[in-house]
Amino acid sequence: MIKSISALSCVVLLGACATPAHVEVPANLKPGARESLLMIVPAKGVQVYECRLDKGAALQWTFVAPEAALFDGRGNTIGQHGAGPYWQATDGSRIVGALKQRADAPDPAAIAWLLLSTTSNGPDGAFSNVSSIQRVNTVGGVAPATGCVTDSTGKTARIPYTADYYFFTNR
Repeated sequence: MIKSISALSCVVLLGACATPAHVEVPANLKPGARESLLMIVPAKGVQVYECRLDKGAALQWTFVAPEAALFDGRGNTIGQHGAGPYWQATDGSRIVGALKQRADAPDPAAIAWLLLSTTSNGPDGAFSNVSSIQRVNTVGGVAPATGCVTDSTGKTARIPYTADYYFFTNR
């Protein structure tokens, strides 16, 4: 009997670990009142930066694009995230995002949290009904603080990051 209880306890504890924790987001990142959470999509990849001259002719690391794999709750790859920005599911459905709001991440060493509106840009599928996305729980991805100097103009830096993308729908 004790072995059965221990096994059941382990299953319950593992299930609890797989459930995403509640995330408190700033008010400006809340989706529309008519939107509801469709899915949480963890991502792991890189934020790509290039050493470029800014408008004031100073060298700085400039954001170019994200490159990330998207996962389901079991850790299976379900799509990719890239420049545009876009999110594309393995079924071919694809959405393109436009920045609505941003907020600094709680960790200053992490990229900002975002709210994006989306439009479908592909066939019907897993992502085609997504109306907005929150990027939260970011880790890493911040541009390098050093290394963008005259002899590195045009060079890229690929900075690892992880994030959770909360996909919302109007349904």
